[in-house]
Amino acid sequence: MTSIKDDYLNYLSKFGQQEKRSMFGGTGIFINSAMFAIVTPNSMYIRGGDELDEKLINSGCERFKHIKKSKTATVNYYEIKNLFIANQSLCDEFVEESIAFSCRDKHFKSSESNRRLRDLPNMRLTLERMVKKAGVMDIDTFFNVGAVNVFRRVCEHNGQELDHKLLWIFAGAIHGGHWQLLSEDHKQKLLDEYHQR
Repeated sequence: MTSIKDDYLNYLSKFGQQEKRSMFGGTGIFINSAMFAIVTPNSMYIRGGDELDEKLINSGCERFKHIKKSKTATVNYYEIKNLFIANQSLCDEFVEESIAFSCRDKHFKSSESNRRLRDLPNMRLTLERMVKKAGVMDIDTFFNVGAVNVFRRVCEHNGQELDHKLLWIFAGAIHGGHWQLLSEDHKQKLLDEYHQR
């Protein structure tokens, strides 16, 4: 017997070759390394972008909220389960638009013309400066060195251990999502790796 989640995964699989990863308490669905959907045990969401946001909102699709303890992170994904039931052809159209936008955005963000540390998720100018002062000058180095070692270098440069939230901010930047959406297991693995000096 298939679950609702399996039904959603089967539906999305018709849009092309996909990779799946655990994300936001559900399963992130990727095409060409660009994440365009999240499937949870009870629902499915697609990424918005450009004019698609307005179309999804006008169709009654609500934004995905990931609740962790006392914090709620809202990301640019919209629930499409009702649309899937009520109007599959419109749902198909929105999924195709979402995939096209996600792939374009991924391509743009990975292009040389747009490679600044501050453009990564969770990062901003002050964090970019902090990381550069610790010797990590660009995105390629940031990704190659990894969150734990970037955090280690920043702590060493500052002469003290900093808030672990910074480690999770770096990990989120590398994984392409908000740091609050990292699982507790993932956070603990990062801390364990940091403390194994």
